[in-house]
Amino acid sequence: MPHTPTIHASAVLVGARAVLIRGPSGSGKSALAYAVIRAGESGAMPLTRLVGDDRVHVEAAHGRVLVRPSGALIGLIEVRGLGIRRLPFEPVAVVGLVVDLAATDSERLPGPETAVAEVAGVRLPRLAVAREIDPFAILHAALRTREFGL
Repeated sequence: MPHTPTIHASAVLVGARAVLIRGPSGSGKSALAYAVIRAGESGAMPLTRLVGDDRVHVEAAHGRVLVRPSGALIGLIEVRGLGIRRLPFEPVAVVGLVVDLAATDSERLPGPETAVAEVAGVRLPRLAVAREIDPFAILHAALRTREFGL
C-alpha cells in the first residue's frame, strides 16, 4: 500500500460504501462502529463489516475517498468494558458518508453548509451529530430515509 495519511477515525462498510466516523477522543466512534456492525448482523442494516477502528488511512482516488485499516490495528475494535476484540474486516472501501460525532455545528434542522465534509480534498455527504444525540439512532434514520450511496 502506498504511504497515505492516517486520521483519527473509525470506518464501517455498510452495503457498498463505508461510513467514516470522526470525532474527539471519547466521543463514541468505536461504540457507533460496533453498533452498526451488530445492526448488520441482525439484518437491521445491509451487509456491514469493520474497515478500521481508531486510526484509518484515507486517500483520494478518481474523485472518491478510499479508506483502509491502519497497520497494527487491522481487524481490531475497542468494545468499551470488554477491551480490544478481533473482527472480520474489509481491507479497503469507498467512503459514502462522513459522520462527525460531538459536532459543534450540528443543527436541529441542518442546512446545506453542514451537510458536506471534505476528506482528502474530496467533498462527501456529512452527518453532524451533537453530543447529546444518540448517534446510532440518527445514522440509522439517515440511512433509511436519505440516499447516501450506501
